[in-house]
Order: sequence, then C-alpha cells, then structure tokens
Amino acid sequence: MAKHGSSTHVWGIVLAGGDGTRLQPLTRLLTGAPIPKQYCSITGGTSLLEETIARLGGLVPPDRTVAIVNRDHLPLARPQLRSLPSRNVLVQPRNRDTGPGVLLPALEVARRDPDATVAIFPSDHYIGDVGALRSAVRRAAAIADAHPTKIVLLGAEPEWADPGYGYILPGRRLTRTDDVFAVRAFSEKPPLPLAERIVAAGALWNSFILVCRADALLAAARARRRDDVAALATASDRDTLYATMTPWNFSTEILANVTARLVVLRAAMAWSDWGTVDAIERTLTSLGRTPPWRAATTSPPEQRVA
Repeated sequence: MAKHGSSTHVWGIVLAGGDGTRLQPLTRLLTGAPIPKQYCSITGGTSLLEETIARLGGLVPPDRTVAIVNRDHLPLARPQLRSLPSRNVLVQPRNRDTGPGVLLPALEVARRDPDATVAIFPSDHYIGDVGALRSAVRRAAAIADAHPTKIVLLGAEPEWADPGYGYILPGRRLTRTDDVFAVRAFSEKPPLPLAERIVAAGALWNSFILVCRADALLAAARARRRDDVAALATASDRDTLYATMTPWNFSTEILANVTARLVVLRAAMAWSDWGTVDAIERTLTSLGRTPPWRAATTSPPEQRVA
C-alpha cells in the first residue's frame, strides 16, 4: 500500500453547493440569469467550477475527484462536471452551508477509501498562481502524512484588510521554515479596525482550502457535531434529513473550535474568494484588465447583501 500523502491516496473534494446570493446581480448581468457564481464565467471562457476542476490536474485524477452540488443546480453542474465519473458527482437535496457540504463528500470518500487523504477546494474562488497552489497542496499532503491527526489549512497572504474575509492567526512555527505554523485563532469577517490590526500582526486570509486524512477531518467534526456526522453517515432518506437540518458553517462550528488540531501553511498563490464585485474588480485591475461589465456600463452591478 502506498504511503499516505502520495498521489495514490489523495482525493480531491470540490465544494459546489453554494447558492451565490451575494453575486446574483453580477451573474444576472453576465448570463441573463441569477445563477450561482461557480457556474458562471466571470471574465469569459470556462466557469469558476471548471477552472477549479482543471487546477486539480496533476494533483488527483478524475476518478478520485468528488464534487458536491445541489439538486436544483444539476442542469448547470452536470455539463461542467462531465470530466468526472457520474458516481463522483454527489447530490444534496439543498444547500445547508459548508458543514454538511464538507461532511457528506468526506464520509463518501472515507467509505470508499478509509486510508484517504482529502484535499478540499471551494469551487468559486480565484487562484492567480496555479503552480503555487499545486505545490502548496502537495506540501500540505506531506505535512498531513507526517502529522496524521492534523488538518492543514492554506493561508493566503492578505493584500489588504478586508472585513468580508475570514482570517487565520498563526501561532508558533512548526518547522525550520517560516511558512508552517500552529493555529492560534480564527477571526471570521472582523470589523475593519480589527481586520487592520490582525493583518498588521501577521494574520492570513483563510482560503478554506484544506488537506488532511479523511479520518482526521471526521474526528474533528465528531468532536463538535457528532449527531450531524452520524445523521449524514446513516440517513436512508436524505430529503427528510436536509428538510429539517439547520444550516451550519464548517469554519465557525468546527475549525474555530479545534485549533489544537490545525496547521496553517502560508501559500503565495494569489488567492481571492471573489465574493464581492469589489474583490473581483481589485483582482482584474491588478492584472491590467477591465471588468467586462465596465465596458457596457459606468457603474458596477449593485451588491446584494447576503
């Protein structure tokens, strides 16, 4: 059996269950319909979801790449996930935030491969340096191999203090290099003055790209949400379960409360969550590109507050 962290044990999990309500005015402008942003091409070409799948090339093969989508998004999702085996497109009845969105595919991967290491990727973010991302994921898998009970998070260097982002506060250095740290705390969407202070103190943006053994992820989840893990693992009627399940966030409910299990790897991958029109425009401006909607109007699409 291959060593943990090698390519034969790494699975990719792509999170595509978000509803994208904040950017609906923009996606309506670009596509004519208020579709979730992961299914939309923001600047022309392929969608954010398709770009995410393409980034996994060289990291994990399609037969070990699992995507989770919502049932009502299937007409959009299936053509964009045609490179994956049909059994690897997991369908949840509705969006219940990132808690169930992470756990359902993690449970499926652990069922198929109990020794699996998982690398989890949101499907609606921007990555400017794909090579740096792939290098960071490989390094994170090696760290998870050496520390099999740990969850390795990729932290992006902040380009500005943004109150709409989540932050990771690094703790002590774990290696002789200056890019791997214990996690001291999380700060989710702090007020601007606090965001400015913690960025000045060395906080990293939380990319929500994480790498760990599947059993370590599930152990961390059981430490906080044992009943939810059990329900997702055993439900024979997922429609009924999701109809009564309260949405909950994986970062705030799990990660923020199990910091002793976490490691953060600083990754220079030019990341942005592209969660607002302003964030997208900042990225495009830094690349010397004009947002396509600017070519047709002098004002950006109105930002909807989630």
